[in-house]
This record gives sequence, C-alpha cells and structure tokens, in this order.
Amino acid sequence: MIKTRFSKKAKIFDILITACGGTLSVGVMLYAVFHFGLEEAWPELLLNLFYIACLVMIWMYFFNYRITTQQFNYWCSISVGITVLLRDILFPPPLANFPLHLACLTLSVLLLCMLTYFYARKNWRSYTKYNLWSICIVDMLIAALYNYDIYLEPINEYTNYLLTEIWIRPAITYGLVSCFVTEVGARNK
Repeated sequence: MIKTRFSKKAKIFDILITACGGTLSVGVMLYAVFHFGLEEAWPELLLNLFYIACLVMIWMYFFNYRITTQQFNYWCSISVGITVLLRDILFPPPLANFPLHLACLTLSVLLLCMLTYFYARKNWRSYTKYNLWSICIVDMLIAALYNYDIYLEPINEYTNYLLTEIWIRPAITYGLVSCFVTEVGARNK
C-alpha cells in the first residue's frame, strides 16, 4: 500500500485538489500549444515545463518518494520564482490599461522578493503561517488582476486558454503553501 506524507484528510484534500487542478490546467495549456502552434505559443510551453516540474515534486512529496522537505521547498520555490520572473516581470502580457499593468508588475516583484527572502534565510522553517499564506494571496491577487484585464479586452479564441493559464500558478502556489504550512505546524508542536 502506498503511504502518503500527510494523515489529515483536509491536508490530503488540499494537495489532491492542487495536483488534479494543476494537472488538468497544464493539460489544457499543452493542448493550446498544439492547437496554436509552437511559433505562437512557445512561451506557454516553457512555463508549462516549470509547472510540470512543480506538480511532479508535489506528487513526490505527497507520496514521500525520494525528495526531502528541504529539496521540495527549494526547487518548487525556484520553479515558481522563475515563472513569476518570466511571465510577469521580463515578458509581461500587454494589459488594457497602464495602472493595471503597474499593479500587476508591482505585485509580481513583491511575490518574487517574498520567495527570494523565504529561501535566502538559512532557517526557512522560522517563517510563520501568515508569511506563507501571504505568498499565496499575492499570487492570487496577480491572477485576479490579469483575469479582470481579460474581461476588459475583446473576447477571442485565446480568451479561454488565457483564463486557464492565469490560474495554474496560484493553484500550484496554494499546494506549495499547504505543504509549507505543514512543516511550520510540525515545528510549532
């Protein structure tokens, strides 16, 4: 029988929802790359490689398979940080208005700083649950602003795929934070 790292049903549910939702979303985006062609959708393929890496690590961590907590936290944070840097800072999507673009860029830099600060510390377990959930909340705010921007622009054949892509990273971040909170909870006992 396969043994999981978590025993609480709520924690198992959090991780399963993240993994299943993330896997379905990445599958939809891989279909979009196939549908629109590599010339047009290659950035999505690159981002999906990092998302897939995170999802594989979540499954490995969940089933306690050849990955330590330190490796899981480090490599998942690096992967999420790279997607923030690529999608939101270096190559941000064109947005309908400048204040919305500025807000997304500011929140993205904040998220990248939060992830960097989290792992620049030698004792990452000293992070509180509030600090961890703030990472997820900032990522969800970024996604919500992108989502709002999509509704300001005319709907086209890319709209559904963009709406899917926007919420992949917050779903993965939710799963990562759920795992991090478990480690913080274990430290506090």
